[in-house]
Amino acid sequence: MKLHASSTQQYQTVTGYDENGVEINAQPYNYSLIVMPEMPPRAWEVDSFEQLSEAHFAQILADAPDVVILGTGERQRFVHPKLTAALTMRRIGVECMDSQAACRTYNILMGEGRKVTLALILAPVTGSAA
Repeated sequence: MKLHASSTQQYQTVTGYDENGVEINAQPYNYSLIVMPEMPPRAWEVDSFEQLSEAHFAQILADAPDVVILGTGERQRFVHPKLTAALTMRRIGVECMDSQAACRTYNILMGEGRKVTLALILAPVTGSAA
């Protein structure tokens, strides 16, 4: 799905997504990443929801966002509270949703000027059989 441009072009905006990846400012990504409005997207070493650990959320904590939108793939899944305890102790909210909803929500919150982080789990693309 392509998303319309807005007045937030100087920020990192989700401009499209599909089952294979996401576009940030029209640049395609097909691996898990962390996106914040005023920082370039960066790789997030998570290949699957089941792989999530406290260390993955510690990477996000270092950025001190107000809220984290966690895109969990094709369907909404919820992380165990022990994984996000460090964020919760700092009063940083974590919202889990399917990845498409996460992308839309990130754009809305970013457009409102919120200090939001999009943590998006994208399964690695595997090669097709020849």
